[in-house]
Amino acid sequence: MRPSRHGWAHGIPRKGRRDETEPEIVAALEAVGCDVVKLSMPCDLLVGRGGVNYLLEVKSTPRSKLTPDEKRFADWWRGGTVRVVTTPEEALRAVGLRL
Repeated sequence: MRPSRHGWAHGIPRKGRRDETEPEIVAALEAVGCDVVKLSMPCDLLVGRGGVNYLLEVKSTPRSKLTPDEKRFADWWRGGTVRVVTTPEEALRAVGLRL
């Protein structure tokens, strides 16, 4: 049985704060049919679209830097690129959608 979007969209409990742009990004992804799970680690969002999983790290501004742990994970991870996004448009492009 598939969990409801609302059951997963709240994600895993997380210490710290969420980025300001995250609600808009999640809404945009879900509006086009993506499944979105908010994570606590190793990045912010796990997004499923068309049988492919994407890891997204949400930042509030383009100047925001990855934390040392985020950078270490992104460098280590061999399952695909961890994409850093700051806007809904960037998030949609990161999962292969053309605007």
